[in-house]
Amino acid sequence: MTSPASLFDDLPEPAPKADKPELKVQAPAAPEAVAAPVETHPAPTGGAANAYSASSIEVLEGLEPVRKRPGMYIGGTDERALHHLFAEVLDNAMDEAVARHAKLITVDLDAEGFLSVRDDGRGIPVDPHPKHPGKSALEVVMTVLHSGGKFSGKAYETSGGLHGVGVSVVNALSERLDVTVWRDGHEWRQSFSRGHPLGPIEQVGTSRKKGTLIRFRPDEEIFGHGAAFKPARLYRMTRSKAYLFRGVEIRWTCAPERITDATPAEATLHFPGGLADALAERIGEIDTVTPAFAGRVEKKGEAGAVEWAVTWSPIGFGDADSFVSSYCNTVPTPDGGTHEAGFRSALVKGLKAYGEMSGEKRAGLITAEDVIANAGAMVSVFIRNPEFQGQTKDRLSSPEGQRLTEQLVRDPFDHWLTESPKQASTLLGFVIDRAEDRLRRRKDKEVQRAAATRKLRLPGKLSDCSRQAAQGTELFIVEGDSAGGSAKQARDRTTQAILPLRGKILNVASATADKLRQNVELTDLMLALGVQAGSRFSVDDLRYERIVIMTDATWTGRHIAALLITFFYRAMPDLIRQGRLFMALPPLYRISAGPLSDYARDDAHRDELLATTFKGKKVEIGRFKGLGEMMAAQLKETTMDPKKRTLARVTLPESEDEIMDLVERLMGRKAEARFDFIQQNARFAVAELDV
Repeated sequence: MTSPASLFDDLPEPAPKADKPELKVQAPAAPEAVAAPVETHPAPTGGAANAYSASSIEVLEGLEPVRKRPGMYIGGTDERALHHLFAEVLDNAMDEAVARHAKLITVDLDAEGFLSVRDDGRGIPVDPHPKHPGKSALEVVMTVLHSGGKFSGKAYETSGGLHGVGVSVVNALSERLDVTVWRDGHEWRQSFSRGHPLGPIEQVGTSRKKGTLIRFRPDEEIFGHGAAFKPARLYRMTRSKAYLFRGVEIRWTCAPERITDATPAEATLHFPGGLADALAERIGEIDTVTPAFAGRVEKKGEAGAVEWAVTWSPIGFGDADSFVSSYCNTVPTPDGGTHEAGFRSALVKGLKAYGEMSGEKRAGLITAEDVIANAGAMVSVFIRNPEFQGQTKDRLSSPEGQRLTEQLVRDPFDHWLTESPKQASTLLGFVIDRAEDRLRRRKDKEVQRAAATRKLRLPGKLSDCSRQAAQGTELFIVEGDSAGGSAKQARDRTTQAILPLRGKILNVASATADKLRQNVELTDLMLALGVQAGSRFSVDDLRYERIVIMTDATWTGRHIAALLITFFYRAMPDLIRQGRLFMALPPLYRISAGPLSDYARDDAHRDELLATTFKGKKVEIGRFKGLGEMMAAQLKETTMDPKKRTLARVTLPESEDEIMDLVERLMGRKAEARFDFIQQNARFAVAELDV
């Protein structure tokens, strides 16, 4: 068995901190102490302070809802949300190209921070709108939510914009937005500020051009002072769009003074090979098992098409063993969805069928996990009326996505295998080896789990689950013996293990490997997980499928959670990248009124329940100072039962610079910056609901 000291031997020392400008953050007042766990709120008795009448009901007009709650439309107000504005505008231009009405798109970021996107498509209609007297169709599109030409499918067979909120949301969240339309031999212009027209649409002359130009700058009132587009990120987004539709050319320009890295100031992006070109560029000189399997098929008689490119490498792809980049109607779907499922199914069924045809009985062992394990793949699907999860469209949920992708990929894959028996046999043997490795690891893990259960006597008081296989198991990391006792009673002993920690763990952001080796809490945690740190870490060694951080819903609990997340990022970032680390979301309050009771996860949720479920009732509010105060039945009902609970998946920002900045803010020496960040981000975004 690995000795505790060796668990951290391969962990690199933290890099020295570069000088950074001091964060000027005004620390808010400490949260108000709660003297007693139960408060009583009497029912309103009237008076001006408690008046609640028809006049209390607000009706948000036009684009006011977007400015009041931008997170509902673009997922927040951070850097990712800021760049989502560009995605919305670029998607509209790409929809014109995919519909064969545009061939050229230009993207320009000027010195003043204005971003322009222009296409040579049909141009937004400018004639009066029949349902909005006195307004042009252009003004309706820019100022009215759920307006657009993509609902019926008559103007666009497939499109990335579906809800009619994209460009109007951009308008609402822009300090200034200018639209120029070339249509029917004329040039038209109209300007807006924060969603409001600065004047009527104007015909400024005649022109033989056609298309639409949208120029805008995000509003600092929404995104914060100094918020600005990053050229490198814009360029990556633009380049990926050019790969996704081989019939379009995109010209990129950027003011040189805005560039701080290797991003080009000018570029012409056109890729006749589509995703095959994209995959070739991404994998570079990496050795592959076979040449790439790539193609594009359109479904005859219907609006639907699938393009793909996939290859396999025995050494992985740089920072990952595998990757799958997927898109729907040119919109990236980083969380995958039905089209990815259909693609995996086509590959699995094709390889199994080829194995059966060639007499290779072991092909029956193959699963989707084995096929994707060392694959680098890109999949793009075009379907009519796709369904996404959320306005930011991170995951495709349309059943049609799976059916169409599997149907259109399977036949070409079968032909690709039979046309080259040598490379087909090589690929089949490679995937079968992955399947046998998987089965061997599972067997070894069962033996290791049984051995660990018998031999390990951890100071961290691990209460292991009884299931020997890692699949379906969870390790809950809790703070303190009191919380651990409640969790042990609330858990499902078959699949849920509990590891209590003694208070705050070591801040690993600046700790040396020697300090890590000497820290009992972290050593116990590594032993319980069955893994080692640094490059020796392997997800396959994990003794549990999920790791769940379950701390109190208090400032201290959130700080301990931040320390644990920092440790996992430093010691085993792949655990986070592969979606295996989660946050439990225990309630902070229990609200009751007679037989009626409910739980609130924070102050805002409490106020919402008081204004809705418990409105007008005499309530008792109990505040949980910690998980140890909760009865086991309450903890199970609210936080641990997979049928009722809510978990938040821990994810990493896209770039390494963003990650290091986040670690510095959370775990650096400036406590005021950490306190401000925790206060702003205390309400975790729900990423996964266990039902």
